[in-house]
Amino acid sequence: MLRIRIRTITLMVLLASLLGSPLLGAAEIGKSQIDAVRADMQARIDEGRLSGVVLMVAQDGEILMDEALGYQNVEDQVPMSTDTIFRIFSMTKPVTGTALMMLYDEGKFELDDPVEQHLPELAGMEVFVSQNADGSWETVPAEHPMTVRELMSHTGGLIYTPPLGNGPIATAYAEAGIMNLPNYTLAESIPALADIPLSYQPGTQWVYSISVDVQGYMVERLSGQPFDEFLQDRLFGPLGMVDTAFYVAPEKAERLARQYRPTQDGKLQRTDTGAFLTPPKFISGGGGLTSTTADYMKFAQMHLNGGELNGVRILSEEAVQHMRSNQLPDGVPNIGQLYPGNVFGLDFAIVENSAAYQGASQGTHWWWGIAGSWFWIDPVENIVFIGMIQNDDILYSLQVHAGARAAIYQ
Repeated sequence: MLRIRIRTITLMVLLASLLGSPLLGAAEIGKSQIDAVRADMQARIDEGRLSGVVLMVAQDGEILMDEALGYQNVEDQVPMSTDTIFRIFSMTKPVTGTALMMLYDEGKFELDDPVEQHLPELAGMEVFVSQNADGSWETVPAEHPMTVRELMSHTGGLIYTPPLGNGPIATAYAEAGIMNLPNYTLAESIPALADIPLSYQPGTQWVYSISVDVQGYMVERLSGQPFDEFLQDRLFGPLGMVDTAFYVAPEKAERLARQYRPTQDGKLQRTDTGAFLTPPKFISGGGGLTSTTADYMKFAQMHLNGGELNGVRILSEEAVQHMRSNQLPDGVPNIGQLYPGNVFGLDFAIVENSAAYQGASQGTHWWWGIAGSWFWIDPVENIVFIGMIQNDDILYSLQVHAGARAAIYQ
């Protein structure tokens, strides 16, 4: 049962609730915008920069675009399909945060609880100063223990494993088996963080990190269920997300898109391996899921609806509001130059400056995966946009995302 809390609701949110409509005069997405998105993506495919894309766009709960362009398998000329399955990598993160906030709704924790209160094996973590020649650490005490809020907003002192992170701490994570999908479970690797210092004082920086894998472990601890089983029982099943999992079952394997890197000579080089075709040991809440546009649309529309879809309530409206509200500590103004105009909530980036982000509405919350898949949820214009690609050029993927935003908003 969802717990009821007494809370302050801003005037804008209250008005939106009472009116049942966007706060600003919503511009309807028209044929010209859909055509512009399609043309932009098709041009990238024709240039040999993308193998293909599946796009799904909804406004006010109505699907306006559900199209597949290009190929899911270039070598064999297998066309992309609307039911093609993609490695969504870090689009897993908002799913994990949702699972953890379901337990928040059940009263299992408070956002300002120390993480060590619920994961006592991580008690007493100190902060990195240097590493000695013998591998030992020079550290200083943490000014305060990392909180759940900091864990969920990438401000708790953790960093990422290589190649997203580098240096001695990132190397130590890898050696501890963090995100080693075939060889170590969450329970075997996450507790090893206690022996590795935090990279910085909690609450002083925003650094993209392994924190969402820690969140997955916390879901296991608080629920008493394996993380993947919790997601299936409590989220994927109730929402009808039939093609979302931590691996692609053999009977669906032919629907998994191949992954490519564009080369200088205008060709696509295949880069994916056999990963995601067998069950992993490490259930990565930070980047382990595979999914389809249709499945992820159900998840995103649930969030846009304030935690409910088709009569099934997943989250309280309060939990959703926490996730889509800026949670950065004082002194951390934004999340850096890579994402201009954005701050961070709980496992979502949030547009704070619309003009700096191709006109996306203030309050739009979003994220993406390292193979290029991306989405956004716009609660002002009631838009959900899902784009699925499998592209290994990170900077080019960001260009793709910017092109889609410009087509919709500019």
